[in-house]
Amino acid sequence: MQRRGGRYPFRMPSSASEGRWPRGRGSASDPPTRFQTLVSVPEPEAEPQPDPRTEIVDDDTRSILSWNESPDVGFRVGINPYRGCEHGCPYCYARAFHEYLDLSGGLTFETRIIVKRRAPALLAEALDGPQWQPQVIGLSGATDCYQPLERRLQLTRACLAVLAACRNPVHVITKNALVVRDRDLLAALAAVEAAVVWISLTTLDEGLARALEPRASGPAARLRAIRALREAGIPVGVNCAPLIPGLTDHELPALLAAARAAGAGCASYQILRLPGPTAQLFQAWLERHAPTRAAVVLERVASCHGGRLDAPPGCRHRGQGPWAAHIAQLFAVHARRQGLDREPPPLSTAAFCPPRGRQQALWDGL
Repeated sequence: MQRRGGRYPFRMPSSASEGRWPRGRGSASDPPTRFQTLVSVPEPEAEPQPDPRTEIVDDDTRSILSWNESPDVGFRVGINPYRGCEHGCPYCYARAFHEYLDLSGGLTFETRIIVKRRAPALLAEALDGPQWQPQVIGLSGATDCYQPLERRLQLTRACLAVLAACRNPVHVITKNALVVRDRDLLAALAAVEAAVVWISLTTLDEGLARALEPRASGPAARLRAIRALREAGIPVGVNCAPLIPGLTDHELPALLAAARAAGAGCASYQILRLPGPTAQLFQAWLERHAPTRAAVVLERVASCHGGRLDAPPGCRHRGQGPWAAHIAQLFAVHARRQGLDREPPPLSTAAFCPPRGRQQALWDGL
């Protein structure tokens, strides 16, 4: 066992005798979906198979806005240019959503990415429709809109360009420093009080981050992203999420201090929950990477959610019970100490101009 800078030791797979774990992935199996009635069991393979490559699947969806009424989500409308996520975080709650496509939330979630190439055009059409009431749009409500494929496909940037042209407010949340690429569009929106960015920060331990979030930006890169966004005049907060009881929650004071030093203006946190296939996948990850902490982590997660690994609506982020109360108090004390105990700046729809109206305004100015 090798210690890598955190309070609790963890290990990286290094020997074939430890079993097969695909390089750069957060899961190693494809558990059946909850909707499957027939499950096939593959034959044991005589030779090791190559690591799976990412596959892009085009989605011919005819709408792009997703609506929610969950009390746990801070916006009613979201855009998800991608379904599935290459970041490969084994704890990701969005893995359960892949099952609605009859796809496993395991390794398939990380390697078969559904891409909505028409997202920018569909967004412009929606904002120009008579039914649209200007309001905050979240980028995104499920998988990360700045996952590695975005560097090449630029669907999130194209959607931001539509939002910037219409001056519709946007709430961005990501754990990828690629968001800095789009600071020109975000700054244009921020100039009319229509943009805020949240950077998710899970741990400051670079080694743990590589194992826990294999294809996401490392902690140092995320802190640099906070600084770059702030310098561009964009309101930016840090979301300490997910806090993993028994593994990363002790880092909360250091996470808040580092975020404040980088320029974050506000902070939030979420306690880990494990819906659907995520419970099985995260347990396998723990047994592989932090076997001495596995039982403690799962016990504490359950203690925050009434004895379950998932959480009911209304308390999905903060949990309940003594351990959740301890985390809440720890956050309150250190957020106040760092000056991060404030609400994010309110976003305004006052400058909104629909695509057609904006085009007409240009003509009127000639």
